Amino acid sequence: MGGADDEPTGIHCRLDELLAERGMTLTELSERVGISIVNLSVLKNDRARAIRFSTLVAICDVLGCEVGDVLVRA
Repeated sequence: MGGADDEPTGIHCRLDELLAERGMTLTELSERVGISIVNLSVLKNDRARAIRFSTLVAICDVLGCEVGDVLVRA
């Protein structure tokens, strides 16, 4: 049975698109950022309910992008 955590947030994570544009795998991003593949997968598949600013900054540093490139309004 679905609860509040199953409802859409209105935020879409563009991690798949950014990785494809850079020819990078989720595994490589995980290694370079120091975040587990499982946690990145949750984010990538729009199932994350929150993200630490430090994680977001690390992802942006590795991908050479801005926060608004990673997270957009759905």
